[in-house]
Amino acid sequence: MADLKSNKQTSPIAYSCYFTRNREGEQFAPEHVFSYQISGTLTINNGDDEYVFKEGDCRFIRRNQLIKFIKQPPANGVFKSISVYLEQETLRNFAMEHGYQADHGRSQEAGSIIALKGGSLVKGFMDSLMPYSEDDQLIDADLQALKVREAIMILLRSSPVMKDILFDFSEPGKIDLEAFMNKNFHFNVQMSRFAYLTGRSLATFKRDFEHIFHTSPSRWLQQRRLQEAHYLIKEKGRAASDVYLEIGFEDLSHFSFAFKKMFGVPPSRLAG
Repeated sequence: MADLKSNKQTSPIAYSCYFTRNREGEQFAPEHVFSYQISGTLTINNGDDEYVFKEGDCRFIRRNQLIKFIKQPPANGVFKSISVYLEQETLRNFAMEHGYQADHGRSQEAGSIIALKGGSLVKGFMDSLMPYSEDDQLIDADLQALKVREAIMILLRSSPVMKDILFDFSEPGKIDLEAFMNKNFHFNVQMSRFAYLTGRSLATFKRDFEHIFHTSPSRWLQQRRLQEAHYLIKEKGRAASDVYLEIGFEDLSHFSFAFKKMFGVPPSRLAG
């Protein structure tokens, strides 16, 4: 699974544009992301809810989120979106400078993906980023910092709860491991990521996991994903080629091998 901001992505401002057919995938958002949909449709699923963003829509994705996405270009058109990544150090400095402090209770009550009202202020801001992105120009560090600060101020103006989200610097606390894993088993992430998101060290995660599930995390994940695949193929009529990525496998041949080993028949025999 890739991060929403990869290690190669050094600029806090990112532009996404392509002409091809629908693109699906999953990502981890280590930082808050403020995005504007220029054209096409983006569908996001965080394990609880599905969100659809169309041309002109704005969104805010909270940090430390696992998401699945579908990027769909318009008919005979191009998928375009632009995003600003809000790193923790930048937000800490802004909070200290302006005296902001989060109400952690309000922060936890807010959703993980928030649809924002666009309006002329947001559109004008996003439009101001386009010349640099579309022309592949490098924005110097001072201008980048200015644009990120502008994005923070726009978000603070958009909703009172944004203060409590942006300036909540707490790390994930220890949460219900069983509920979390049953919700997120289909995300293909490293064990260290699951551990972090449940508020545990890797060693504590593995120990707690085996105490709850009476098996190792890797073995449970494979069995749980295969059980979900069996349901989708047999009960929902889905094809193996359509579900293996969705339920957390990277390779179709490995999925088919594991499926046959567990259920005695290949997924192609189960369908229909």
